[in-house]
Amino acid sequence: MGRAKKVVLAYSGGVDTSVCIPYLKHEWGVEEVITLAADLGQGDELELVREKALKSGASESLVADVKDSFVQDYAFRAIQANTLYENRYPLGTALARPLIAKILVETAQKYGADAIAHGCTGKGNDQVRFDVSCAALNPHLMILAPAREWGMSREKTIAYGEQFGIPAPVKKSSPYSIDKNLLGRSIEAGVLEDPAAEPPEEIYEMTKAIANTPDEPEYIEIGFHQGIPTTLNGIDKKPVELIEQLNQLAGNHGIGRIDMIENRLVGIKSREIYESPAMLVLIQAHRDLESLTLTADVTHYKRGIEETYSQIVYNGLWYSPLKVALDAFIQKTQERVSGIVRLKFFKGNANVVGRWSNNSLYSTDLATYGAEDQFDHKAAEGFIYVWGLPTRIWSQQTRG
Repeated sequence: MGRAKKVVLAYSGGVDTSVCIPYLKHEWGVEEVITLAADLGQGDELELVREKALKSGASESLVADVKDSFVQDYAFRAIQANTLYENRYPLGTALARPLIAKILVETAQKYGADAIAHGCTGKGNDQVRFDVSCAALNPHLMILAPAREWGMSREKTIAYGEQFGIPAPVKKSSPYSIDKNLLGRSIEAGVLEDPAAEPPEEIYEMTKAIANTPDEPEYIEIGFHQGIPTTLNGIDKKPVELIEQLNQLAGNHGIGRIDMIENRLVGIKSREIYESPAMLVLIQAHRDLESLTLTADVTHYKRGIEETYSQIVYNGLWYSPLKVALDAFIQKTQERVSGIVRLKFFKGNANVVGRWSNNSLYSTDLATYGAEDQFDHKAAEGFIYVWGLPTRIWSQQTRG
């Protein structure tokens, strides 16, 4: 591998990615560093982030608003697949990485760069997601990860940056490591590294404490078209708007908190706290609508696919052949998943209380125990005999 001359750096404005700029130039001989900040709805003042990159030595500082693509091309795909890593985490952070990788590669190609770079350390999952995604999209680009190799403590990293005019944080930094975007927040480190310690209320931002939630329930209705959420309380919503409003509605009732011990891809366990109100509610509602509109065998088979799909996304394989193949299966299953799901929000709970669909496979005449029952009860005896015949024969042979 030759030396990189022009690099596109994934940039957040934090200490590590800021220090990456002079480090790449002075330690690794990079001639030009172009920074790219992705607007994923994290709420940062990205103009200040852009200016900081220039002051830190970037030749050009770019900001890409990718919120619409983030929701439509990544979050909505995940909802259709009911992705919950280890049956709990809706992958808000993981879903952002293949999108960032995509715009990194596109920017590198546009500007004639020979490498992309990121500020990930060697202990997390994001390094895998960036490296593998970029390699899948353009295997000829070099991938540089200075923070994975420089071996500096945070204090030394700050001191190194000060040599090149990068100011140290003006206040004591939070003990927590926080990643935020439109789909939610992930919080780790500090006291949270003790798996027995209850998370302090101060770490939460999107969800209210149960004691502070409304004392009356709130009902909402989410409309889906082919597995994609399109309406909220009967009103058509643009994708980003729908996520934003549902985050607020559910978070107001304390819905969306996750506290879990997570198995990282790199082989270690980590204690993770997540806030993801909209995604958790949407997956719950979508899964319920599937139970109304899909046949039993498709529903049951898809559950296994969903577990695999969640692992693929978590493990950084968004652009892998298996992911592409599973997408085709999932899209086919979604053709009839249209309808409305009604939920009740109250004291940290989101409960489905009703669902409607023109594609419903539920038959009242068959399900009812009333006088209008159309089910042929006499047929059940023969069915049970045939269904249980292998077990009957096995029992006769083993019991003598």
